[in-house]
Amino acid sequence: MADAKKWSELSDGQRNAIKILAVSEFVLKILMLVDIKRRPASQIRGPKAAWRLAAAVNTVGPVSYFLFGRKRG
Repeated sequence: MADAKKWSELSDGQRNAIKILAVSEFVLKILMLVDIKRRPASQIRGPKAAWRLAAAVNTVGPVSYFLFGRKRG
């Protein structure tokens, strides 16, 4: 495995991509937590507390919530 590069060794494009991904992940988590708070428990698959914990799992938690955690119709 290659050695990790320092921030200063990354190109401007790489740094910008990391910043965009970090902000996107943060916004997705906030949207997920707001949706959980506003949505009635009857419209969520599983306990709200479990989905809140899922927010801690990088991008996988929020994406899983929006794909599988909300009941449709």
